[in-house]
Amino acid sequence: MKVLSARKHGVLDYVTVIGFALAPAVLGLDGLPKWISYALAGIHLLLTLLTNFPLGAAKLIPFTLHGLIEFIVSIALVLLPWVLGFAAIPAERNFFIAVGVTIFIVWLLTNYKTD
Repeated sequence: MKVLSARKHGVLDYVTVIGFALAPAVLGLDGLPKWISYALAGIHLLLTLLTNFPLGAAKLIPFTLHGLIEFIVSIALVLLPWVLGFAAIPAERNFFIAVGVTIFIVWLLTNYKTD
């Protein structure tokens, strides 16, 4: 069931950017996970601003491609703690798993064929 419109998805994208930017301070992320979180805030902001949907600014990236990127990122975020060796640190591991699962759920619920 695709219940999220492009506009609602855009709002969630900006919330995701804020979450990535604040996570290191709020959750005490350190080292590589901290810098990955900051990088993802910037990358997700850029993706959102460049997407062709109501809350995008430049409208260069098709919304369907935006969806594919988020699908891939959602899976990568869940695997990231083991791939990069910080799975033994609960705050970092749980943050990336939670964000990955959340992005995947948003992907499942979004109608990427709407404007």
